[in-house]
Amino acid sequence: MNLVLLGAPGAGKGTQAQKLVAEFGFVHISTGDLLRSAVSAHTELGSQAESYMKAGKLVPDELVIGLVKERLSHDDVEKGFLLDGFPRNCEQAQVLDAELATLGKTLDGALYVNVSKDLIVKRLSSRRTCRACAYTAPAGCDVCPACGGQMYQRDDDKPETIQKRLETYETQTAPLVDYYKAQSKLKEVDGAADPNEVFARVKKLLSL
Repeated sequence: MNLVLLGAPGAGKGTQAQKLVAEFGFVHISTGDLLRSAVSAHTELGSQAESYMKAGKLVPDELVIGLVKERLSHDDVEKGFLLDGFPRNCEQAQVLDAELATLGKTLDGALYVNVSKDLIVKRLSSRRTCRACAYTAPAGCDVCPACGGQMYQRDDDKPETIQKRLETYETQTAPLVDYYKAQSKLKEVDGAADPNEVFARVKKLLSL
C-alpha cells in the first residue's frame, strides 16, 4: 500500500507511520529525516536547507523533490511506502502524481491525522528528539529508548518556531486535504486520542 501522510506538525503522523512500518513492513519516507541527514552530513543540499529549517520555513520545492524522486527509485519501496512531509502543497502533489506514473506506481490513499492547534503546540513544545536516530519522546527523556543516543529539543520544536511552522502549514500544506478529497483518496482520523486507539482506527480506515 502506498500512502501520503497529511497533518500539521505534531499531529502524530510519525507515530502512526512507525506503527504501520512495524506491523506491515511499509517503508517510511520522511523528508524531514532526509533533510536533517543532509544537514548533519554537511552536503550542499543540507547547507541550503538548514537556514530554512532553523527559521521554521519550508525548504524550496526543488531541493525536496530531487530527494524524494531518488528515494522512490529504491527497490525496497515495492513493499509499500508512506510519504511523510511530501507533498507539501498542491503543486508538489501534481509532481508526485506524474513521477509515480513514470515509475509505474500509484497512491492508494492520503491519511489525514487531524488534531487541534492547541494540542499541537503542547505536543511539540514538550517533544525531544534523538540526535542519533531521530526517535521522538516526551520531555524528561534524556536517553533514547531506541538506540541509547542523546535526546534534545530541536530548534523547530521551540515555541517561537512552532507558531511559524503552523502558519506555514495552514497557508501551503492544508489545501492538500481538499486536493486528495477531490480524488476520493482522503482518509481522515482524529489524532487527539491515545496513539494505539488512533492506530486501530487507521487500520480500519485503510482496511488493513
